[in-house]
Amino acid sequence: MKIAVTYENGQVFQHFGHTQQFKLYEVENGELVSSRVVDTNGSGHGALAGFLRECGAEVLICGGIGGGARNALAQAGIQLYPGVSGDADAQVAALLAGSLQYDPNTVCAHHHNHGEGHNCGAHGHDCGGHRC
Repeated sequence: MKIAVTYENGQVFQHFGHTQQFKLYEVENGELVSSRVVDTNGSGHGALAGFLRECGAEVLICGGIGGGARNALAQAGIQLYPGVSGDADAQVAALLAGSLQYDPNTVCAHHHNHGEGHNCGAHGHDCGGHRC
């Protein structure tokens, strides 16, 4: 399983749509086997779900997240754990231990929602071409 965390300076970054890096954790048989930080190369919120899917992420731990991004992640089949803060490594360890504290209702109140039918290509985003 691959877990992605919005990442900045060792911490869970608090705005999914503005994250510049993810830390990706590879888990086998419930044990962390590796991790690495990947740059999003300036991808906006509309492209980040595709970016994570291309990276093989099955789970996302993040801080705040808007409705459009939630929908995109759901369509990509990525399980979401929003409303998390603190040390990224510690939060992944908590998830693996079954003790992650998160708020499924966390949203970015100031976030604009593209809503259903959002086509990131129509806004100049490139949903593909990312290398993880």
